[in-house]
Amino acid sequence: MQLLIQQNMVKSDKVKGYFFIILGILANSNVYIFSKAALNEIHIAQFGFYWFGFGLIWNILYAIRTCKLSTFRYLPVRSMLLLLSVALLELLGVTAFFTSIQTIDNPAVVSFIGNIGPFFVALLGIFILKESFTRMEIVGMVLTLIGAFVISYKGDTDIRELFIEGAEFAMLAALFFAISTIVSKKQITRLPPPLQSLARTMIIFLFAFAMLNAFGQDYTISSQALLNIAIGSVLGPFLTIFSKYNAMRFAEAARISILGATKPLVVLVFAYIYFGSFPLLYQIYGGLITVIGVFLITIGKQRLFQRKKVKTSSP
Repeated sequence: MQLLIQQNMVKSDKVKGYFFIILGILANSNVYIFSKAALNEIHIAQFGFYWFGFGLIWNILYAIRTCKLSTFRYLPVRSMLLLLSVALLELLGVTAFFTSIQTIDNPAVVSFIGNIGPFFVALLGIFILKESFTRMEIVGMVLTLIGAFVISYKGDTDIRELFIEGAEFAMLAALFFAISTIVSKKQITRLPPPLQSLARTMIIFLFAFAMLNAFGQDYTISSQALLNIAIGSVLGPFLTIFSKYNAMRFAEAARISILGATKPLVVLVFAYIYFGSFPLLYQIYGGLITVIGVFLITIGKQRLFQRKKVKTSSP
């Protein structure tokens, strides 16, 4: 009887894990759509102010419900500095990301290029954290890099016109997010994930507020842009992070990464529904190459982890 209950609990956790993974993919995919729709109308400083302003509200409400805000008072100085470092890296990342969304015509292209993120994470892990790697990971990294090149290639021989406009921002965003991931591996002790999300969103909002005034932009925006931002901010700064943290509670990291690699395909569908356009055929081929590359990187990491697990458990 007890064994049956345990089996049912395992099955229940798997279902919850898949639910949160799929919810996170859908939420994150629509961030590309609603942010693109808003950025087509307004300045990026106006966008950042409202996007992270709404995101801050959702995060505060969630943090009040699930955590004690007083935790910040007892956070060690080292953890506070680490949190600030991660927030600044993500600030650079989101600035580059939304600049690429605004610049590149189809948000699916941005999502495909963003698949180079696991390449950067794996590369930084090897050189900075001295992590081991497998041949499969190397093949995956090479494929991801080739795919990103194919997507970004414009066809001109001039080095200044070699890649499509905005591709550099998408790659920079992936790099900054990868560095943030590596820094976060050191763990910010004694601070629950919802409070980490709240702190990061607050810092990015304050920067967006400063930029809004620095660029002399108006606080008034159209009702349609405001609606797109309101929906997108629930999906992005709140629901995507909420789903990610809960997925990690119920599902293996490898499964999350493998399913997460399919996100550009979901963005592709939503971009067609919302904007009525597809990327160029060669960009889709390049995107599929990056998806395969991410699969191989993830599977390679998982196999390496299993080998280490067997070695440590061996007498």
